[in-house]
Amino acid sequence: MTEREKMLAGLLYNAGDPELAGARRRAHRLAAQINRLEGEDPETLVPLFRELLGKTGERLVIEPPFRCDYGRNIVVGEDFYANFDCVLLDVCPITLGDRVMLGPGVRLYTAYHPTDAAGRAAGREMGAPITVGNDVWIGGSAILLPGVTVGDRTVIGAGSVVTRDLPADVLAAGNPCRVLRPIGTADRERFLTLCTQSDTRG
Repeated sequence: MTEREKMLAGLLYNAGDPELAGARRRAHRLAAQINRLEGEDPETLVPLFRELLGKTGERLVIEPPFRCDYGRNIVVGEDFYANFDCVLLDVCPITLGDRVMLGPGVRLYTAYHPTDAAGRAAGREMGAPITVGNDVWIGGSAILLPGVTVGDRTVIGAGSVVTRDLPADVLAAGNPCRVLRPIGTADRERFLTLCTQSDTRG
């Protein structure tokens, strides 16, 4: 297996491999080009993000600055939004569903290192994929760690550190992140009430 194949399979690999080093340089050059355009119309950045990322939907908005390891291992669905200063370390696949929203400063880390000091000194790394379902909102400065899966329609509070899978349709927060309650009828009723109040005051 090549070092890239090992990396994507979640096996120990050598991050100094020339193929991987070249792929990172490509991604960093594209990200730097994008970040220099901060403040421009987001639509002007879309072609660059399509070149950087593995796959995108038709509609996406990513506010610079933005950083990633490879870019090609990131798949985003339709109507994706990422606020300022998000970092996606994609040594393994990062898959984000439709209508996913990332608050400012969100970090998704698929990469990790051996806990054994000798293993780290040997330059070996590994990773595990992150998968986020449809209609998920991840609050600002939240961190998702390697191997995490988040179910559809779940909301993750700002500043949370997600260390394990989260089911669908829950509000979760904290460090470590835990489920606080289900999201259900009461949330929908509150939303409709707010809409009504907004319409009557408009």
